[in-house]
Amino acid sequence: MSNQRNTTKMLTTCALLAAMSVILARLVIPMPNETTRFSIEAVPVFLAGMLFGPLAGGLVGFVADFTGCLLSPYGFNPMFSIPPILYGVCAGLFRAVLKKKASPVTIGLAFLPAVVFGSVLWQSFALAFTYSRETLRESFYAFLISRGIQFAVTFVINVTLVYLLCKSNILRMAGLWQSERKKEVE
Repeated sequence: MSNQRNTTKMLTTCALLAAMSVILARLVIPMPNETTRFSIEAVPVFLAGMLFGPLAGGLVGFVADFTGCLLSPYGFNPMFSIPPILYGVCAGLFRAVLKKKASPVTIGLAFLPAVVFGSVLWQSFALAFTYSRETLRESFYAFLISRGIQFAVTFVINVTLVYLLCKSNILRMAGLWQSERKKEVE
């Protein structure tokens, strides 16, 4: 019975985190141009990976991206699903490290591969390929520069938010997270 309760709790939490990501993606801070936007939509996806592992995190990233695309005028393009999936997978792969010490450095290291390889490099290529095939190289460099700046800012914001959530014990009080350090004390 306990296993069924844990599975239900995990599915419910993942669904809520996916929904939060879709909502946060629509709450855009400034949008300097049509391909650059500042948002904190990666935080719930990262939390799903951190709480439940890489598979759950990747699925939450995909579901959030797919659902968000259904609500947008652009439609779904699987090329753009890679970064949200990476946020959840990377957090899940760093789960053991984060359980031992969820510091800004460890959280930042968990975010970094998804930011660099997904949001900056891959997404810059995907945007250039989708919207400017004639000038692919020039467009890629332009997207790379603008997205590099964009994700340097959102990286700091995302790491800070996850760190504050861990430090505030909200996740622990909800019964979702217990660090290894807290287990040793109890």
